[in-house]
Parts: sequence; structure tokens; C-alpha cells
Amino acid sequence: MSDPRVGTTVTHRRYVHHGDAHYGGGLVDGAFSLKLFGDVATELCIRTDGDEGLFAGYAEVRFLDAVRAGDVLEVSAELVRVGRRSREVAFEARVVCRARPEVSPSASAALDPPLVVTRATGTVVVP
Repeated sequence: MSDPRVGTTVTHRRYVHHGDAHYGGGLVDGAFSLKLFGDVATELCIRTDGDEGLFAGYAEVRFLDAVRAGDVLEVSAELVRVGRRSREVAFEARVVCRARPEVSPSASAALDPPLVVTRATGTVVVP
């Protein structure tokens, strides 16, 4: 019998500040997405187990496209497997808005469809 918590999803959105860029062209390091994955995993654990849990590790991380200063990122975590204490989680980060400096310094556009920039699977442990 399947655990009713499987399929639970948590989504956060975050503006990527120019101070978050570390590389030329306003590029942001991959660790930025991973930090946000930790945030959505924490809320997922709270919602499904009543505890913040601890991140045990990633089984896979794929950086599919660049994250840039001025982006609005949407990150989600979906509970895909429940063990006795471990939880397998699928993560995805998508750019939903992107700066358009070629138009003007403050121009931006909503992306439809969003641009998937990072996917990962990981394990969290709850008491």
C-alpha cells in the first residue's frame, strides 16, 4: 500500500539578486539552486513528518542551464518515496522570469514555459 504522503509537493519562489552573481555575465553558481532545494526540503519534511529533518545527500544533480542575476526562480520538492526514516525527494528549479538588460536596465519578462535549470534527487532523514 502506498504512503499517502508520496506526491506531496512544496514550491518556493525567489528573486536572484545581483549580489548573488559570482561569475561574468551575471551568472550564479550551482550551489545557489542546491541551497534553495534545502529550503523546500525542510518545509516538505515539516509538512509530512512534523520535523525539519536532515539532508543526507544527493543521488543525482544535473545543471541544465544557467541561473542569472535578475531571474525569478521557482524551486519545488516532491516526496517520491517514504522509508522508515528516510525520504527520497525529487527537486526541480525553474526560471519563471528573466531580466532583459538588452531592452532596458529594469526590463524583465515572464517565461512561458519556464526554463528548467536544475534537477536533482536526494534523501532526507527524519527522526
